[in-house]
Amino acid sequence: MAIDFLQHDALGIAELVRRREISPRDAVLSSISRIEAVNPRLNAVVHRMFERALSDTEGPIPDGPFRGVPFLLKDLISWYEGEPITSGSRLFKGWIAPHDSEMTRRYKQAGLIVVGKTNTPEFGLVPFTESELLGICRNPWNTDVTTGGSSGGSAAAVASGMVPMAGGGDGGGSIRIPASCCGLFGLKPTRGRTPTGPAQGELWRGATVEHVLTRSVRDSAAMLDAVSGPDVGAPYYAPPPARPFIDEVRTPPGRLRIAFTIEPMLGQTVHPDCVKSVIDAARLLESLGHDIVEDTFDIDREAFNEAFLTVVSCELAADLDDAATMVRRTVKRDDVEVSTWALALIGRSISGPDYSAAVRYLQRTSRRIGEFFERYAVHISPVLAAPPFPHGALQPPPSERTAMSILGALRASRVLKAMGALERAASTVFEWMSFTPVANATGQPAMSVPLSWNAAGLPIGVHFTGRYADEATLFRLASELELAAPWREKKPVIRDS
Repeated sequence: MAIDFLQHDALGIAELVRRREISPRDAVLSSISRIEAVNPRLNAVVHRMFERALSDTEGPIPDGPFRGVPFLLKDLISWYEGEPITSGSRLFKGWIAPHDSEMTRRYKQAGLIVVGKTNTPEFGLVPFTESELLGICRNPWNTDVTTGGSSGGSAAAVASGMVPMAGGGDGGGSIRIPASCCGLFGLKPTRGRTPTGPAQGELWRGATVEHVLTRSVRDSAAMLDAVSGPDVGAPYYAPPPARPFIDEVRTPPGRLRIAFTIEPMLGQTVHPDCVKSVIDAARLLESLGHDIVEDTFDIDREAFNEAFLTVVSCELAADLDDAATMVRRTVKRDDVEVSTWALALIGRSISGPDYSAAVRYLQRTSRRIGEFFERYAVHISPVLAAPPFPHGALQPPPSERTAMSILGALRASRVLKAMGALERAASTVFEWMSFTPVANATGQPAMSVPLSWNAAGLPIGVHFTGRYADEATLFRLASELELAAPWREKKPVIRDS
């Protein structure tokens, strides 16, 4: 029996399985058929696990909330024992995961059946999905523009109906950005809400957290119930919720005091389409009875951007050292992309005190933003400063790539730093992803809600940030918006390949 995953969310599929109207095998075969039909056009799925998935339907499946639902893992962080994980990099080509990550284990316990892995940029470093190893991932709404990143493959797969839900990770917006670009719901949970073990203690100093991209709010809530909580040896974890998140979806949010902004946060400009999306959302919220105030965080954009990228570049340098241990050889310049090598070199040139100073600056910023949320329950803004852009638009120009390649070969990290490479990278990247990284630095939950489409038919998400550990309010508000301005009937038209 063929199943249309654009007609049913993941919980809906699980209910059909539970009522025996379909079998898990039906669901997996439907996913395989859809992947084979549209993936050649989109390049969202980069590793297939079809035989293993079909075999899994023949044995006992854990009786979790998503029993029998096909699922895709992002090809980064989420290890699946016996399967390759590339992290979008030539460095890991052919490397096989020796065990499951804790998140993968919990996905399986929730009843999900993994059918493959999705496209991601190298090490998840950029907000677009165009790695040299895995190739360009194309947006189902318009194949000429970006899916966003780094969970771009997962977003394209869900938006095109390959699966009803897919895994993602968010270190600077990597769930929320592709959710916005592909017309999906994407929640970044509170720092420490989902596990990072057993291979990691924390990721990017706690900025990165894993969750899923979905078409419905309830799927996101039910999945967070299934996977949240500490694992063995966790360095810290988020305070447990008062009750299951799925219950919050069915609970009215009450009257909330909500701040909004249409001003650029980490960049310099905001596109009119993105301004309109926030103004329309603010009006909708006001009509629903909420108190709406124009207000926003006080952030020194240049200082924040430099501190954030200082942490990322140092963490990347450490990631390459870890990778050398994993692949059992020295990492060479040609193992990774030019910009990755250059960023890691810059990270190696940063002193320990400078790294600590960047971390402390971000922590002090978090304190100030925490005070802001003493006055407001939620803050809204654009997710991105502009609609999805054409492929290649944010790639370094050829002259800069040549310079980085030469200096990288010479290991001239001080020259790269003196050239202002870090500052230029910050200005380019943060001009577009102007709003999402702040919640990664503070650890607060945040979500992209698909409330707008522009005149070109491209999705424009609206960004909601909540108080620390208060996903409950975000789920309540998102559910209210889902009823007031339904988005699930909006579907991209994709030509089969």
